[in-house]
Amino acid sequence: MTLALEATGLIAGYGEADILHDVSIKVERGEMVAVIGPNGAGKSTLLKAIFGLLPARAGEVRLGSEDITNHTPDRIVAAGMSYVPQIENVFPSLSINENLEMGAFIRRDGLADRLEHVYEMFPDLTERRRHAAGKLSGGQRQMLALARALMLDPTMLLLDEPSAGLSPKMVHTIFEKILEINEAGTAVLLVEQNAREALSFSRRGYVLVAGENRLEGDAKGLIENEEVGRLYLGES
Repeated sequence: MTLALEATGLIAGYGEADILHDVSIKVERGEMVAVIGPNGAGKSTLLKAIFGLLPARAGEVRLGSEDITNHTPDRIVAAGMSYVPQIENVFPSLSINENLEMGAFIRRDGLADRLEHVYEMFPDLTERRRHAAGKLSGGQRQMLALARALMLDPTMLLLDEPSAGLSPKMVHTIFEKILEINEAGTAVLLVEQNAREALSFSRRGYVLVAGENRLEGDAKGLIENEEVGRLYLGES
């Protein structure tokens, strides 16, 4: 087993309050893993602590073999990880093309080739490349956010609630695109409120409750788990 990402014993929070309590997760190279749980469980906090947006008070984060615990986000990006936050994930006043170029801010060469590769992955953006991102629909903005995150060809992609606010049809479209990204070789750690959809596309999953690991296992097993179904999948 070769790990793309491993977080061990993470404790993190805001002010004097701890939100994460000894949380551990791992993502194998090329794997997609979902993190589900109720609102306030610490799911977004977990991604922020991994990506250096929030200090880890204890624990360790490793990207491949490299210890990136409490590194700054720019160093983490340079190491091969990208992060798509739930909100404010595009620059609305810039064009689609300018947004993608911003996503490649540390790229030294090959920008034109990478742009065309990303446009091939997201053909709906190609004909709108000169349009301002602020004029896109919610689903198109999410596609642009995913595309921008891929401009540096990351080995690890963190996604925070990519389906938030989207129609059921667009939710499925977004997950299909995430699966395509994963199948092309990028490992994905996905935080999602839409638990069933997230687990159905993932290989494994974690259930986070009150900032602690409650359950973990293969995604199919979690979908079939009665407790998970009752509490998080809307089953009676």
